[in-house]
This record gives sequence, structure tokens and C-alpha cells, in this order.
Amino acid sequence: MSAADGIKSAKRPDPDPELVAMAEYVAHAAIDSDEAYDTARHMLMDSLACAMLALQYPACTKLLGPVVPEAQMANGVKVPGTAYQLDPVQGAFNIGAMIRWLDFNDTWLAAEWGHPSDNLGGVLAVADYISRRNIANGREPLTMRDVLTAAIKCHEIQGVIALENSFNRVGLDHVMLCRIATAAVATKLLGGDKEDVVTALSHAWIDGSSLRTYRHAPNTGSRKSWAAGDASARGVRLALITRTGEMGYPSALSAKGWGFNDVLFKGNSLKFSQGYGSYVMENILFKISFPAEFHAQTAAEAAMTLHPEVADRIDEIDRVVIETQEAGVRIIDKTGPLDNPADRDHCIQYMTAVPLIFGRLTADDYEDHVAADPRIDALRDKMEVTENPQFSKDYLDPNKRSIGNAVQVFFQDGSKTERVAVEYPIGHRRRRDEGIPVLVEKFEAALATRFAPRQAERIRHACADQRRLEELPVNVFMDLWAL
Repeated sequence: MSAADGIKSAKRPDPDPELVAMAEYVAHAAIDSDEAYDTARHMLMDSLACAMLALQYPACTKLLGPVVPEAQMANGVKVPGTAYQLDPVQGAFNIGAMIRWLDFNDTWLAAEWGHPSDNLGGVLAVADYISRRNIANGREPLTMRDVLTAAIKCHEIQGVIALENSFNRVGLDHVMLCRIATAAVATKLLGGDKEDVVTALSHAWIDGSSLRTYRHAPNTGSRKSWAAGDASARGVRLALITRTGEMGYPSALSAKGWGFNDVLFKGNSLKFSQGYGSYVMENILFKISFPAEFHAQTAAEAAMTLHPEVADRIDEIDRVVIETQEAGVRIIDKTGPLDNPADRDHCIQYMTAVPLIFGRLTADDYEDHVAADPRIDALRDKMEVTENPQFSKDYLDPNKRSIGNAVQVFFQDGSKTERVAVEYPIGHRRRRDEGIPVLVEKFEAALATRFAPRQAERIRHACADQRRLEELPVNVFMDLWAL
């Protein structure tokens, strides 16, 4: 017997209230937070820095460009750091995959985890596409203020859904939230109204989600580096489909037996503890110092503090105790062989061992030539990972949202280091004054890996001032990044 037996009426219901609330926010809400716009500017800089750094890795670049060779689009979306001009769907995939590749872009941690700047692939691609189309038709292009507004709303949708709804606990990957947010905001950018956004959202929820298995042992692999680009591109595709006048599905979430809630969320409805504003962008976590899964950021920072004391005594270590949050234990506590970089940057033991030994943690440190150092796995084998209940409590506290870790090293002669605990990583809102200058350094160093000095300076100048950036036409901004 079907789960939906007994439902005979074909009358279409009113749209699910969750879809309506998201659409109302996207279509009509004004963002009046200067802090949100300033943070969004730094998010843009940070995300494109990550994208430029990713272009140093063939594993990433082999996926870029058109779907098939030479299928570029005249007057298409310009992919930063490359010569590609693509349709907006493939442009979103390219930009999104580049931003996410090194696990170095911003993070949101709550009941669900994710990386809201993953949406920037879709936002930039659609905004550039619209701007170039407008110019060709004698209309004004969008401005970077429009891009920052769209990014704030993408962050807010993804982050507010994540506050109370854990999709990972039913095996679904967080990139579904990127697809949902991108679909909604791209529809608005493309000229859609509130009803269009509801339609696009219904399609995005109906898509379900990919499984998380590519993020976890024994299947951890590089798909986790392009999955968000894929999700953002799918959001753009659904927005474009919606703008053709395609119909929507009002009870995509709540339909008995066949909706998202019953099929994929164990019969539960979505829960919300707050409405939509600019909270997520204001509180976003930047990965500034280390390209590492965020639950281990403060563990790496603690290990860096301990490095001078232990670097010459690695062979004398008896054990290393790592205290982390419940989510850290569940996601990145990993023993046994690590087969690839994607495996290593999701292992808290590896991300602690490298800075203890070398006094650094960079993207190159996940590559095979570094991982082959026998000291790393030998030290991993001596590590004990435990949950610190206070860290878990503070992690979920909306007034703190800390990501605490503590590291202590014990030696064979009975001596030990101090216990180094770090509650807030440098990318946390509470450390903005300390973190933003380091973010700017990351940005400028990334530009130097891809551009000649004069072009890098033009990009830096465009991004350095809030008003100057916001007034810049999107196509002009994207041209600055083209090779």
C-alpha cells in the first residue's frame, strides 16, 4: 500500500509556507546592514582568492571550461583567472568549483554545516550574463552592489535553514542548500517575481540531494571539491527553467508520501528559530590561516602554538590528546590510511600532526609528497580524539557559535606541554579586527599567483574601497579577472 493512499483530491494546495517565506525575503526584503555589506565585500575577496589558488592544481583545472571542448559562448560569462567565456550554468560550475576546491572558503556551522560562498559561483555567473545581455540590448548592467545583495541573501537562506535542520543526520549533503539558495536568488536576478521564486524553490527542493558518502571514510574523494559548484550550477539551471514559465509544485515539502519531508527527512517538517535578515553574513566564519575543514581550524591553531616546543621532540611523543566538539568527532575523527588530499583535509589527526611537525598547514601539505613523510602517520597513531561537552554546547550557542579545540602533547619521559585551547578561530566574527588584515594578505598573495603586478593592482584597487566596488558594473569587475 502506498504511503499516499487515501489522497484522492487533485486540487493543488497553497504553497508551503516555508517556500513563501524564502521567496518573500528574496523578492522584497531590503538589506540595511552596513556590516553585512562590508563582510560581503571581504567574502567576495576571500572567495576569489580561493579560486585563484585552486588554479594551481591540475585536479581542479581539468574540470574547468565548457562541457565539451570549444563550446564556449560569445559574450558569455568570464571565468576569473582564465580565458573561458561560458553560458551561465557552466560558468556557475566553473566558478563554484574553483572557490570550493581547496576547502579554504567561508563556513557556516550549526545543525547543518556548509559553505555559503559556494553560492557565489551562481551569483557571479548570472550577474555577469545579465549585465552583458543588458549592454547588448542597450540597457544598464547590474552593479557589484547587486552582487553583494544577492550574496547576502544566499548566505542567509542557506545559513538560516542550517540553524535547526540537520540533513547530514539523514545522510544528505549540505550542497542541497547551495542549490536551493542559488535557485531562489538567481530567479530574482533574472527578473522573476515572488511567485517565480516560489516555483524555483519548489524545483530545488524536489531535486533532493546527493549523498554525503563522498565526504566520509571509506569513500572520501575529490567530488566534495566540485559538488557545490555542481549544486550552484543546478540552481542557475532551475532559475532559467522557471523563467520560461514552467510550472511549480506548491507542496514540494509537505506533500504526504511524496514530498521532501516524508521521502528524505524522516517525516519531519523544517524547523526555524528565526526569520531572514543579514545574520549569516555578519556572523560568517572565514578560513583565513588554514585550508582545512573548519571543525579543525582551532586544533591547527593550537598545534601551531605548540610547534616550537615539540618540533625537536617528535620521536619522544607518547600521545597527543585532542579535545573537540561532537560534530568534529563525528565528521573528521579518522584513523587508518588516507588515500588522497580530500581524505587528508577531513582528518583532524592529520590537520594537527602537520603543524606540530612542520609549523604550517597549507594546501600543498595534503598532497602525496608531504603525506609520504612517515612522521605524520606515526604521530596520528598516537592521537586520542575526545569530545569536550563544553565545546559542543558553545558550538550550538547562537550567542557564541565557537568552534573550540584543545591540544596537549605528552612525552615518554612523563613531561607534557601545556593544554592549548582555542575557542574562536581567527575567521570568527569575534576576531574580525585581527582577521581581516590577514584575509587581505591572503587575497593579495593569491592574486600574485595568477596575475602580473599591474593587473593584480587593478583588482586590488577595485576591491579595496566599499563604495568604489559597489558602484562598479559587474561586467567591468569580471573583465578585471580575465586572462
